[in-house]
Amino acid sequence: MRNHSTVPEFILLGLSADAQVQALLFVLFLVIYLLTLMGNLMLLLVVKVDRHLHTPMYFFLGQLSFLDLCHSSVTVPKLLENLLSVEKTISVEGCLAQVFFVFATGGTESCLLAVMAYDRYVAISSPLLYGQVMSRQLCAGLVWGSWSLAFLDAFINILVALNLDFCEAQNIHHFICELPSLYPLSCSDVSASFTTLLCSSFIHFFGNFLLILLSYIRILLTILGISSASGRSKAFSTCSSHLTAVSFFYGSGLLRYLMPNSGSTQELIFSLQYSVITPMLNPLIYSLKNKEVKAAVRRMVTKYLQCFK
Repeated sequence: MRNHSTVPEFILLGLSADAQVQALLFVLFLVIYLLTLMGNLMLLLVVKVDRHLHTPMYFFLGQLSFLDLCHSSVTVPKLLENLLSVEKTISVEGCLAQVFFVFATGGTESCLLAVMAYDRYVAISSPLLYGQVMSRQLCAGLVWGSWSLAFLDAFINILVALNLDFCEAQNIHHFICELPSLYPLSCSDVSASFTTLLCSSFIHFFGNFLLILLSYIRILLTILGISSASGRSKAFSTCSSHLTAVSFFYGSGLLRYLMPNSGSTQELIFSLQYSVITPMLNPLIYSLKNKEVKAAVRRMVTKYLQCFK
């Protein structure tokens, strides 16, 4: 693994060059990050301590919360640091490390959303066999498989990217390091890395999206076969939170990687959506739309309040 770069560091130009705007953005993203930490930690705690939530669906939801904590912590702390810093630099090695972990955590979330879609399909199509089909061993295997596939994918991409040379250009028109943002800065051939990224995106992300789509087609067919309107409504309500999370993740993440790299405002908004906003929204999506989670939160709050009396 070699790297002949003569540039020791990059400059993340970020979201704005205006000092007052940067101060406002710092406060905004600090609040978002704190809300992300509190929301996901709360959801993790509720799923852990409430025995009513010890089911496959909430096991996967707990994994999603942990993943959102990781994904947000890869990007937001550096963003906050740069908003207060004058130099806004990041080493080449640090930049490539951030690329790896953004890719790994994003890839894991893509796999996990596909797993959660399959879980909803089993719950709706075979409710009597749900506990038997979605066994503890299968659930653990699906989660470990999601992490393993995503980290393997990220490792392959970063292994190829290590051969890129960076000679003169230093300015990254972005607030984080992503592979598409590094290609314009390279003074070597980027075709191998670009082809690897393109193939992995189609196989990994589009493959998972196809699995999600197939699962929901089967779910829809099952729901249409339910005779009562209340039964159809109840079956669909169990999927609404997951559908919302999928829409946020794929609606911004895929569009970001399919867009040509230009440093445009639209490109930055898509990156902010999937790397900063979505990890904060997921706990709200799953708690506000889920009666069981809201009931579990009330039980936990009541229990802890009684402890202090």
